Amino acid sequence: MRVVKKAEERRNEILDAADELFGQKGFDGTSTNDILEKVGIARGTLYYHFKSKEDIMDALIERYNVRLIGAAQEISADKSVPVIERIIRVVMALNLSGGSSKEIMEHIHKPQNALLHQKIQRVIIAGITPILAGIIREGTQQGLFSTPFPYECMEMVVIYANTVFDEDMVSMTNEERALRIQAFVFNAERLLGAESGSLMHVMQMFGSGNGDGNE
Repeated sequence: MRVVKKAEERRNEILDAADELFGQKGFDGTSTNDILEKVGIARGTLYYHFKSKEDIMDALIERYNVRLIGAAQEISADKSVPVIERIIRVVMALNLSGGSSKEIMEHIHKPQNALLHQKIQRVIIAGITPILAGIIREGTQQGLFSTPFPYECMEMVVIYANTVFDEDMVSMTNEERALRIQAFVFNAERLLGAESGSLMHVMQMFGSGNGDGNE
């Protein structure tokens, strides 16, 4: 008996299959036939939802963006977690995770995908900055920070982190990256008027503190 599924459900099935296949075989190594076989659909059904394999990747990236903002909002709303730890967790949540994350990063860093890369950065800057600013305002009320510019400070932090820790923008050794992270946290404390070492102390609670996942 033929199963007719709702459009959104079918679309997500295609994305789930592509996500898994891109992680296993790579974006270039995955064909539309591979995706068709995994989902068990006809070519016409695939093209009803997506124009091309590139279109599927774009939709996957959009889905990651939605999850990323959602995860950051969830972290921000958890008042049981101390303010400074929440800030670190939100910043760490900016890293793509999942089976195909490596393929997604390689895809968006290709020269022909510069606009796609820019789109992701725009989503992160516009979506994450106000979430972080909200935590900073909360920390200011608790006497942890002292800045009249919570939004602007977090915009600086997000843009710097999103640029310098993007391997496509700045090439670094592990030692250079570790030094950049120390400088980043050192300067973030001063931007926020935080007690010296307060952010660094919480960073050290997360192990090495880099959380970049791009090694």
